[in-house]
Amino acid sequence: MKGTGILISGFHHDTGHHPENAERLRAIEAVCKEPDLASRLTRIEPRSATLEELRQVHDESYIRGVEESCKRGVTALDPDTLICPRSYDEACLSAGGVLAVVDQVVAGKIKNGFCAVRPPGHHAERNRAMGFCLFNNVAVAACYAQHLKGIRNVVIVDWDVHHGNGTQNTFYADHSVFYFSIHQEHHYPGTGHPRQEGKADGTGCTRNVPLHAGAGDDEYLAALEEVLVPAMASFSPDLVLISAGFDAHKDDPLAGMAVTDEGFGQMTDLLTNLAAAYCGGKVVSLLEGGYNLTALQQSVHAHLTALIRAR
Repeated sequence: MKGTGILISGFHHDTGHHPENAERLRAIEAVCKEPDLASRLTRIEPRSATLEELRQVHDESYIRGVEESCKRGVTALDPDTLICPRSYDEACLSAGGVLAVVDQVVAGKIKNGFCAVRPPGHHAERNRAMGFCLFNNVAVAACYAQHLKGIRNVVIVDWDVHHGNGTQNTFYADHSVFYFSIHQEHHYPGTGHPRQEGKADGTGCTRNVPLHAGAGDDEYLAALEEVLVPAMASFSPDLVLISAGFDAHKDDPLAGMAVTDEGFGQMTDLLTNLAAAYCGGKVVSLLEGGYNLTALQQSVHAHLTALIRAR
């Protein structure tokens, strides 16, 4: 079995000087070329998600609306979410690229993978772009994985500083996907209260841990150990997906948390150990937020190092 896969996609989603811009990928690309990582990463080429794959999460009218908006030269889908003529194609490549990594992890060709993709995804709703996101990459990946041999139950761990409203809503009544989020309380988008635990067949399959501003490594690790670890024991996943936003970093300009790059490495270690215990180490991680380029580089380095050393 090969080591850790790396996929980078979305350079041509041009958002100018917006905080979510292509310089984030260039910063990550530089990290992946560092001597201690480069030879231990397996490059994965993206492919475009199909309409049918996107339709598992999004309304077809919404998907075609995004495509048409890009063709017409619309520059924003909401005040936060900018687009350019190539954004639809880039969003399809990013979503599909994650599926290519899922394929290789599930087939055992690589042990785990990190998808540095943009536009990000966890805020995207079934029929609405928001929070810099067009298509919900992690939700599309979860639905896709469940069509593959041996994947029934999926755990999504979202440690982005902002709650992943779109991901939660996609699976809120689904008993086969467990969604776990740690995020800054009273922060954008205003969702993610602890009482939001799912509904109907999905009751109990959503767990939210909002943390106070200033929370750091200890609080994040405690939330994982005290809430996620026992939940994983009862849920028994076949695949772990991570919405890996690095904007809870102490130096990030868009939030007020105090996680360090070492903390992101420790959280990754905890999740890869859980995955080793329950699903043969099958982990696919996806980039969400992270807007201080130096902090992003340091955090991604710690994250990749932990993925590489996973059992």
